[in-house]
Amino acid sequence: MNTADLANLSDKLMVSTVVLYIVALVAYAADLGFGRKRRPAAATARAEAKVLVGANGPEETVTEVAAPAEPEDDGRRHIDWARLAVVLNLLGWASHLGVILTRGTAAHRWPWGNMYEFLTAIAFAAVTAYLVVLARYKARFLGAFVMFAAVIALGVANIWLYDAVGPVTPALNSYWIAIHVTAAIIATGSFTVAGAATILYLLKSRREAAGPVAEDSFWSRVPAIDALDRLSLRVTTFAFPIWTAAIVMGAIWADQAWGRYWGWDPKETWSFVTWIAYAAYLHARATAGWKGRKAALLSLVAFACLIFNFFGVNYMFSGLHSYA
Repeated sequence: MNTADLANLSDKLMVSTVVLYIVALVAYAADLGFGRKRRPAAATARAEAKVLVGANGPEETVTEVAAPAEPEDDGRRHIDWARLAVVLNLLGWASHLGVILTRGTAAHRWPWGNMYEFLTAIAFAAVTAYLVVLARYKARFLGAFVMFAAVIALGVANIWLYDAVGPVTPALNSYWIAIHVTAAIIATGSFTVAGAATILYLLKSRREAAGPVAEDSFWSRVPAIDALDRLSLRVTTFAFPIWTAAIVMGAIWADQAWGRYWGWDPKETWSFVTWIAYAAYLHARATAGWKGRKAALLSLVAFACLIFNFFGVNYMFSGLHSYA
């Protein structure tokens, strides 16, 4: 296939990806809202078994045999929203991977040389991080929120940021784009999953403070706030060293490209501000014993810095990173 065909295939796969993510979002939301309920076991049936000794012998003993518990059957078929959501999510992830691979092959370079490609890659990293968390921690409850973020990101990328396949500016024509930018993408995607867990923590803790949660409500399908707090901490702990490495490698690349390691460019400054915010969160958790609402609010501030670093800095300030 030539460059035009590969670029066209990438665009078509993008449409497939968005559609699959939207349907997965609906399925995840349905699972949270009215997925298959846990039905009580049927009442235990008792049967008497008589053991006879000899042909005309008396009854020796009587024992009770418990019938196996069976779920109640209301005669209706139930959609397994959870399984459907995960299958659609995996299909969308595979299509998303195809978008990136075909785009990179068509351009003959790493496919994150402009804002369209960068945001597409961040959405992919977020979905990948969610699938890892899903496999490791059974965190299906995050699916609807991560899918929503991915759909919004891909919508913005396609509607406002789309660029045709082409060469990059000379400053980006370096092997460092495969190291520095990839690390930033992985960290940002992981921080997004941690941010979703943090937002859920704050919402559920506020709901619980208002009164008991109904047994079959949406909030009853969301894990306890302590589990959400731990999940956010674990994902942040994974992403923070990668973000640190991205900043360090960016400084090395800056020295090669512009002759200085650090110049307080807006992107450099806000990347450092984001690093400080996440470092403060982890430090408060490790040394001051912060947890719960205080830690969650600090994590949310750090996530807001991350979002501003991506959108605000790129469109509100001019600097050496404006070529993106």
